[in-house]
Amino acid sequence: MKELVEVIAKALVDHPKEVVVTENQSEKAIVVELRVAQSDMGKVIGKQGRIAKAIRSVVKAAAAKEERKVIVEIMQ
Repeated sequence: MKELVEVIAKALVDHPKEVVVTENQSEKAIVVELRVAQSDMGKVIGKQGRIAKAIRSVVKAAAAKEERKVIVEIMQ
């Protein structure tokens, strides 16, 4: 899941070298944290959070194939 989020984020931002994705596993779910440059934050979130919702939907669909739960968090 980490790679999927990273590819999507790098395609959206102006500073792809500043995209950092970390993955933490817990008993219930995998938490994927996405960090981007402050100037790119709006591009990843989108108007009214539409881009963020779309990223979460794609990751959720990929996780459903593996029967896992994945949470995507966009960090500052």
